[in-house]
Amino acid sequence: MGKILCPTRGGEGSYRTQDVAIAMARERGDELVFLFVVDLDFLNKTECAVRPDVVAQEMRHLGEFLLIMAQERAHKQGVEAGYVVREGDVRAEIKAAAVEEGATMVVLGQAAEEDAERAFAADSLLKFAEEIEAETGIETRLVG
Repeated sequence: MGKILCPTRGGEGSYRTQDVAIAMARERGDELVFLFVVDLDFLNKTECAVRPDVVAQEMRHLGEFLLIMAQERAHKQGVEAGYVVREGDVRAEIKAAAVEEGATMVVLGQAAEEDAERAFAADSLLKFAEEIEAETGIETRLVG
């Protein structure tokens, strides 16, 4: 039995990736863990006075809510799933979580066309998948 790590942003754009990860976990008898990464890098691009600790806490709560929704989606399809919320650089945290969780597979999803400006570009996502495999030895699948 393996373990699938499925990083997700939640919401409509992530459902396709979540569904693929859920189906794979059910078919393979693997454990499933959803991951949400709180990345505050965008705060460096604003001149507004904000408290990063407050923003991080609010984003963490949002992430937990989105992950609970993903868990419910998995449960409705007969799969038990856990979740992890991490804070930091998205790429680094996905790799670290995959290793720390003992994942045997990472499932990455390409954003829907209308979300493309907020997510990895297709070629960047492919390179990131290759990077995960090279650095961690963990199989990585793309859903698109």
